[in-house]
Amino acid sequence: MEFEPGDIRILKALQSEGRLTNQELAERVGMSTSPCWRRVKRLEESGVIRGYQALVDRRAVGLGVLAFVRVQIDTHSHDEAERFEREVGELEAVIACYSVAGEADFLLQVVATHLDNYAEFAMTVIRRLPGIKEMHTMFVLKDIKASTILPVQLSATGRSR
Repeated sequence: MEFEPGDIRILKALQSEGRLTNQELAERVGMSTSPCWRRVKRLEESGVIRGYQALVDRRAVGLGVLAFVRVQIDTHSHDEAERFEREVGELEAVIACYSVAGEADFLLQVVATHLDNYAEFAMTVIRRLPGIKEMHTMFVLKDIKASTILPVQLSATGRSR
């Protein structure tokens, strides 16, 4: 999808503050309300904007542990991978799962209340997922940069910094 400068301004504004009214958004991006609303609708309908949600601080809700878990599976059959993905998708403590290239097959992002809670989850749930050959856990000690804002202006220009 080609992005016009107005689309980029809208995406940047909504990523920073998703609760803007159409009037506020139009003012912020320098458009009148009707064209702004039409652009937002087009971005939503095309799947560029997938939804709106509140960003919750994990520590404020008692999830003090954030871990990344690299997982290797035994077999690389399509059925086994799908089964693994399906079961991981049902785990509430796994907040993200990526199929990756390299030493691991999957990278999981897991939250827990404390280390003992994570250890029990890892041993009784993750280790028992289908086809697990090996897993390695890395704990986050400090969040340096954990943004949900995508640099949409880079996709429009094709440049990165």
